[in-house]
Amino acid sequence: MKILMLSWEYPPRIVGGMARVVHDLSHRLIKDGHEVTVITYRDENASYFENDKGVKVYRIDNYMIHPNNFIDWIMQLNFNMVSKATEIINEEGKFDVIHAHDWLVTYATKALKESFKIPVVTTIHATENGRNSGIHDEVQRYINDSEWLLTYESTEVIVNSNFMKSDLQRIFGLPFEKINVIPNGVNLNNFSGIDKDYDFRRQFAMDNEKIILYVGRLVYEKGIQNLIAAMPKILDNYHDSKLVICGKGGMMDELRQEARNLGIENKVYFAGYCDSKKVQKMYKCADIAVFPSTYEPFGIVALEAMLAGIPTVVSDVGGLNEIIEHRYTGMKSYAGNANSIADSVLTLLFDPKLCDTVSKNAVKKVKELYNWNKIAQDTHYVYEQAICQTEAQKQAEKMLQEKARKTSKAKNTQGEITNLLSFRKRNAYA
Repeated sequence: MKILMLSWEYPPRIVGGMARVVHDLSHRLIKDGHEVTVITYRDENASYFENDKGVKVYRIDNYMIHPNNFIDWIMQLNFNMVSKATEIINEEGKFDVIHAHDWLVTYATKALKESFKIPVVTTIHATENGRNSGIHDEVQRYINDSEWLLTYESTEVIVNSNFMKSDLQRIFGLPFEKINVIPNGVNLNNFSGIDKDYDFRRQFAMDNEKIILYVGRLVYEKGIQNLIAAMPKILDNYHDSKLVICGKGGMMDELRQEARNLGIENKVYFAGYCDSKKVQKMYKCADIAVFPSTYEPFGIVALEAMLAGIPTVVSDVGGLNEIIEHRYTGMKSYAGNANSIADSVLTLLFDPKLCDTVSKNAVKKVKELYNWNKIAQDTHYVYEQAICQTEAQKQAEKMLQEKARKTSKAKNTQGEITNLLSFRKRNAYA
């Protein structure tokens, strides 16, 4: 099968979890014998074309013209995606299916679908409505409407949790049977050969301190502000603990100030952006991982922590709520509740036996349910569904056209007979 992936991020450009999903899924599909081509945005000094272990990656620039805003920038990106995809199709032939990732590629997807009659499968990784707890301004409304348009134009839609399936039905009114739940996954070899590096660990905490780790963007919906608010209670009960925050985002200065206001700045370490290698080492050095999101469609970071063997605390929302079973594969806290986060963390800090149990169960669950072999097979099945539906639709349209042609021909024949009879009748009277 020839598959075209459209995504605004792909390694080394990593904005969120989408880049890793597109990367890992593409490579698994290649191993299963498919051809995968990715068109994405070219960031910094990345190459325009790369054969990434079999995955053909085409990176495009935006126009030289400086856009007025982010929406204009995205539209320029879509124009260039259409141009590059058309060039590839003219040279190498048509794709069997287009796999679009989020609203950022809506208009390129729609144009290519209609121009080349290619079925579309879309993965919605998150919604604007969910990120902002509603639609509050015109930019958000535009993004929300673009998401709806993309799901409407798609033959099949993929989401990564039952929470997201319900969300899409509620927000966009999508038919139940059009939405396929396929979870994201992690590379099961991520932590192979990576051991605890004590010298690396000492950059962030003393040997006697337990590292509480957060990995992710520093934005409101990730709930990092609630984790910092939980630290005074954690420290009052377990002084030898340290919060290490890996990530960047618009809340960085605000969160630093909050730590100072609480008088715990020496117990909160902002590590900034960490590349994948550094994150892997951080997981291995941490004692507990916490992901306190207030909105989370899935939560790949939780899978990474679980696979690394770290006791994991998550909030009881979205995909995180489905990944973790309380006190069996991790701990849950009430979303937005700092006191609840502190209680879950302290429970693990004071119960090494529970830590060991949930860690072992978590590793087993990740390997069984969140491996890319199974995910790629499920995704391929959705591609086949989309192709079959598109072919069936083409056949139905062809039959309707044939029927219309025959009806038109019958009408013309009947008209000719009527005219002939009228002519004979007129001549008989004459």
